[in-house]
Amino acid sequence: MIGRLRGILLEKTAPEILIECNGIGYEVSMPMTSIYSLPDVDNEAIIYTHFVVREDAQLLYGFANKVERKLFRLLIKVNGVGPKLGLAILSGMSAEQFVSCVAHDDVTTIVKIPGVGKKTAERLLIEMRDRLKDWQAQPDTTVTDSMPLSLSNESTFIRADSKGDAINALVSLGYTSTQAEKAVRVIYQSEMSSETIIRLALKAML
Repeated sequence: MIGRLRGILLEKTAPEILIECNGIGYEVSMPMTSIYSLPDVDNEAIIYTHFVVREDAQLLYGFANKVERKLFRLLIKVNGVGPKLGLAILSGMSAEQFVSCVAHDDVTTIVKIPGVGKKTAERLLIEMRDRLKDWQAQPDTTVTDSMPLSLSNESTFIRADSKGDAINALVSLGYTSTQAEKAVRVIYQSEMSSETIIRLALKAML
């Protein structure tokens, strides 16, 4: 199993990245909370991975730290929750924010995640409550709401089609094109990076 990658970050096209390790380029799907913490393109990055083998595909999911990967692995054990939904959950909130939702039975926030209906949200809270009973978080390196928006790695995302890239990323996470376009339209400002657009749009929808 591939558990960790260390290499040069070649592309960041949320929610996927391309990282080169010893001459091999790995396509990795990542939650936005992890992508926020990545360095600029052409710099070295270290990500923790979860490898999924299916009959029709071999998929690699990446995380900025072991905390997010640990939660992802717990999430996909819940009935009805697959890797795509796991990424959507961790794109909308950090691992600790999700743990807080479970601790406070916050169904309202959970159902705002694309693909999560009321029954799925209730199942998540019930099943994850037991699994997170002894949760001990390690230092979380992902971006939180208290961190400034002017991140050092945002320059990588700034380009003429940042608005379109953000909409495409939100659709990839499970939102409808109508939801994505509406959320982006509300928060969009010229010269805003696609990363910032995605982050603010996700925050607005949760």
